[in-house]
Amino acid sequence: MSREQAAENRLAIVAAATQLFRERGVEAVGLSELMKHAGFTQGGFYNHFESKAALVAEVLASAMAEKNAELVKNATAPVDESTTALRRYIVWYLSRAHRDDIDQGCPVAGFAGDAPRLGADAQSHYASGLDDQITILAGLIVQNGSPAVAGQHRTLREQAISLHCELVGALVLARSVAQAAPELSNEILENAERDVLASLDERSSQAPKSQKNR
Repeated sequence: MSREQAAENRLAIVAAATQLFRERGVEAVGLSELMKHAGFTQGGFYNHFESKAALVAEVLASAMAEKNAELVKNATAPVDESTTALRRYIVWYLSRAHRDDIDQGCPVAGFAGDAPRLGADAQSHYASGLDDQITILAGLIVQNGSPAVAGQHRTLREQAISLHCELVGALVLARSVAQAAPELSNEILENAERDVLASLDERSSQAPKSQKNR
């Protein structure tokens, strides 16, 4: 097998693992099923990875890097006068489409249930990706011109962490009941979006005029 073919096979295994892990959770997917889904026999797994834990770590690293690069690209995309990049991000994150797109959605929310039980390397990639998302969100808050309400003395990072927790928490809960109680799932997303956007508007209205006009 050529190096190029081996690299392609490895990518195919990672892609199959990413899909199955997102859909069903890491522990629920065995190597036999995983390799069959990727189009290979189970015996070929160890030609590419020394263990399932090593594969999981690569899946987390790849998923976080890919999605965060996408977030940066979208954050810098032009917006019209009716919105901001931050508001656009919030509306997308709390949308029904994002809730239903488990395969391609935010990996922080997608792997939140698995993260505490993963190996050290995978947990490290998860934590690093989460930290990067907080930094990206902080940048969107600055662009939005939404400083903390006077008297709260909250740092930009504190604002970003709180906002990210609201978004991820709402998405995870909405997904958890989407099949059993779809109306409740929709309510969670709609209420979270309304409250988060209202909070942004409140902060903007309380910002000094000099900051608003920047």
